[in-house]
Amino acid sequence: MTISTEKLAFVFPGQGSQSIGMMSDWGDYQSTVDDCFTEASDVLGYDLKSVINEQNADNLNKTEITQPAMLASGVASFRVWNQSGLPSSEIFAGHSLGEYSALVCAGSIDFQDAIKLVEKRGRLMQSAVAHGEGAMAAIIGLDDEEVIKACKMVKEGVVSAVNFNSPGQVVIAGNKQSVETAMENAKQLGAKRALPLPVSVPSHCALMQDAAEELYQQLLDITIKMPSVKVIHNQNASQAGSEDEIRELLKLQLYQPVLWVDCVNSIKNSGVNTLIEMGPGKVLTGLTRRIDKSMTAHAVFSIESLEATKQILSENS
Repeated sequence: MTISTEKLAFVFPGQGSQSIGMMSDWGDYQSTVDDCFTEASDVLGYDLKSVINEQNADNLNKTEITQPAMLASGVASFRVWNQSGLPSSEIFAGHSLGEYSALVCAGSIDFQDAIKLVEKRGRLMQSAVAHGEGAMAAIIGLDDEEVIKACKMVKEGVVSAVNFNSPGQVVIAGNKQSVETAMENAKQLGAKRALPLPVSVPSHCALMQDAAEELYQQLLDITIKMPSVKVIHNQNASQAGSEDEIRELLKLQLYQPVLWVDCVNSIKNSGVNTLIEMGPGKVLTGLTRRIDKSMTAHAVFSIESLEATKQILSENS
């Protein structure tokens, strides 16, 4: 089978794409996936794969567990891709937490260091806001500027637009009451829907700034190298120019918005039309179509999806 040598970009999903039993259907590549989770488990001090398979979503959805689970899933998918002999990419990006997966796979951060880092990141995020006091919501069918306006209309507490996921889909975050008020404002401004998200940690807003400063201290303690390929960062939809800038961008990412639309457009402007989503779910694949209909995306999270993607790339060669 001849595989297309068209330019690809590898993208990695973040929290919200996790599910019970994920990464358990890889056929002959299962040992590669399991080895990745064993490596992560050795760092964490508990069996990460058993948490994913224990049929208890509450444990998997704890942010300090979700984050290493999603990181390991993205890295495992990438390792399988390489092992299967499929074409490589010169451009990587990740949505929120997925940025860490991108940096690991691009050779910038050691996998074990990253597992420790994202577990700590999860704990810092969870402790930054008391349980039940933070919230996030998706605003559907409203222009970015109107979503920002809906947040600015709220006079008390913290609420802001934090994930610019696609045209007409923006996530807001902040104090629970402030988010609820902003949701009502958005509806009054013409939003089709305002949907609360099942999370307790209000990511990428000002409430995470103290956690970000603590995370930065952790980032100073690990070795970060310039990636071997281009990595597009959430905070500026561009490359970092130094190891220190990578640390700074990862700090800023925790309390400033994820500019995912800009990231995908940056990838497109690099001459890439095909995105490969590495890890559980199809969230980024779906967003790609909404951002730019001329682009295609394929999610790789199982042996079946890998073979389907391989077939499509072959047909396009």
